[in-house]
Amino acid sequence: MALRIEKAGVVGFCFGVKRAVDILEKVAGERGGVETLGAVVHNQQVLQRLAEIGVRVAKGVDDIQGDTVVISAHGVNPQLEEEVRNRHIKVIDTTCPFVRRAQVAARRLAESGFFVVIYGDINHPEVKGVLGWAKNRGEATLDEKFVTKFDHLPRRLGVLSQTTQIPARFTGFVKKFIDFALVKDSELRIIDTICHDTRKRQAAAVKLANRADLMLVIGSHTSANTNHIVELCSMATKTYLIESAQEIQPSWFQGQYYIGVATGASTAMETINEVLIKLEAMAY
Repeated sequence: MALRIEKAGVVGFCFGVKRAVDILEKVAGERGGVETLGAVVHNQQVLQRLAEIGVRVAKGVDDIQGDTVVISAHGVNPQLEEEVRNRHIKVIDTTCPFVRRAQVAARRLAESGFFVVIYGDINHPEVKGVLGWAKNRGEATLDEKFVTKFDHLPRRLGVLSQTTQIPARFTGFVKKFIDFALVKDSELRIIDTICHDTRKRQAAAVKLANRADLMLVIGSHTSANTNHIVELCSMATKTYLIESAQEIQPSWFQGQYYIGVATGASTAMETINEVLIKLEAMAY
């Protein structure tokens, strides 16, 4: 089959993930290994490669075995970090700067008397961390109607977003949220905390999906930003999520000749190149 293969304009590690992985590799190389508090990124291929140079994932504070631990790119709540330091364990922080921006925004809102609403997945480690920075004066949700559950709605409300959400969805959430939350004497503060890479990566993937017969999105099934890209591309064309080249099925390409390739923010170039090599081998 003759295939035309094109990569999206933005692929591979985002700035925050590259920074975290670079720090981990340096520390592991210097120390002969190091632990991370939770997975540093949501990507099995990256975690496996890091494990090969001595990076061990601690599932929680009680699971930390050494005297040093690395906080992941997703960040943690300050109470958890304080608990680690109180055990005289050195902390190396690789929190993504865009996540840190959301954390600081949550803290400032809470300190100013706002109840913080985070548009995001409550089960995601980033969201859990940001909520901690809101000092227990906040809640995460993807439902704009959640404010109706309050008997007495907080008069001052601050709204943030998980950094990897779809911008148009956040905008729609805010518009509907205003209808429910803006009542007499209320004050609403909205801060756009979606990361710049997320915007560019999603836009580049959608632009390619609008041209392609089929899209392959390379990334982890547990990665929030990757799943958002899959969702957006699926609106334009047939889309498959794969973690590696081994998952590619030749039957997918019957009658499909223009193949687009996009990636999540924690997908390594090695994995991307393996996929491209397999696609090129299939092209003739």
